[in-house]
Amino acid sequence: MDLTQLKAGEKAVFKEVLGGWGIKNKLEAMGITPGVVITKISAQLMRGPVVIKAGETELAIGFGMAKRMIVEKIRE
Repeated sequence: MDLTQLKAGEKAVFKEVLGGWGIKNKLEAMGITPGVVITKISAQLMRGPVVIKAGETELAIGFGMAKRMIVEKIRE
């Protein structure tokens, strides 16, 4: 599933990104690497930015990038 399919408050493990080296480098610079647990904080209506939390850092990710981020939802 991609990041946009998570609901606010749900946690997931980041698996991979469907894209080239540019998007991979951007995510890596933000600390988002495979295996990192992220929490979706919120998303805007109509394809706006998606706010996530990775560790103690909150990040806003564009909808297009979030759509390419493959995650595995953590069942609690």
